[in-house]
Amino acid sequence: MHLIRSTDIALRVVMLLATDGGRLTVDQLSDALEVPRHHMAKVVQRLQRHGFVATARGRTGGVGVPPTALDTSVGAVVRALEGDREAVDCDGPPCPLRGGCHLRSALRTAQRAFLAVLDDVTIRALVADPAGPVLLDLVPHRAGDLP
Repeated sequence: MHLIRSTDIALRVVMLLATDGGRLTVDQLSDALEVPRHHMAKVVQRLQRHGFVATARGRTGGVGVPPTALDTSVGAVVRALEGDREAVDCDGPPCPLRGGCHLRSALRTAQRAFLAVLDDVTIRALVADPAGPVLLDLVPHRAGDLP
């Protein structure tokens, strides 16, 4: 299975923010994950819309992970961001094998299995040692530490 780039970035954002419960600005996230700021802002907006991150404006604002989101499964995040899209699109343009092909069914089964494995992993588990300290090293200054 393959995740779209924005879902990959979103998972990294949530991991980075979940490391110590602090907040980061969109600029800090963009720099730390080497993603263009405009794209990062869109990813954060989608995460916020689904409740995986919380945002606050102002001098002490930023983006953070609500404590309740730490126990969210990675599968739930992926489903929310990827939607119900199938691994292959047999309908556009229509595949001439549609009537007798078993591939679509096999890929649906594989996709369900992929997501079932991700359902067993929480955001909290993703940031457990040794990942947490590595993630913290990506950002030299937290939002509260800005000059």
